[in-house]
Amino acid sequence: MSDLPQRLAEIVEDFSLCVGREKLEYLLEFANKLPPVPERIDTSETNADEVHECMSPVFIYPEWQDGKIFYHFDIPEEAPTVRGYASVLQEGIGWTTPEEIQKIPLEFYLGMGLQQVLTGQRLHGITAVLAHMKQLAANGNS
Repeated sequence: MSDLPQRLAEIVEDFSLCVGREKLEYLLEFANKLPPVPERIDTSETNADEVHECMSPVFIYPEWQDGKIFYHFDIPEEAPTVRGYASVLQEGIGWTTPEEIQKIPLEFYLGMGLQQVLTGQRLHGITAVLAHMKQLAANGNS
């Protein structure tokens, strides 16, 4: 997965070393680390960007600075799987360029082995999160 930012590649590698339920436990650790959306970010309904393909309510708030983008997520604690995946993306990507986001394969989670522990419906939802992030990056700082 040479198209992954270095930190995201490291996280993928860490997941690949986990076996069975360890993958879920590691994903839950990430879920617990997902910070709330900072107060400086406009989370009003007009600025809310929802990922409709997810069963759980997932809102993404892009923040732009110097041509780079950082993603904030608002996901209920009752959705630990998608919270964990969003946290992996937030930590693994950080501030990055739209071009770098576009290079990340939608199914990079295969390298993590998540398909071994998540249902097809959950995998569809997390794939939609990254697809939505790519769309936000392509639309630019508007």
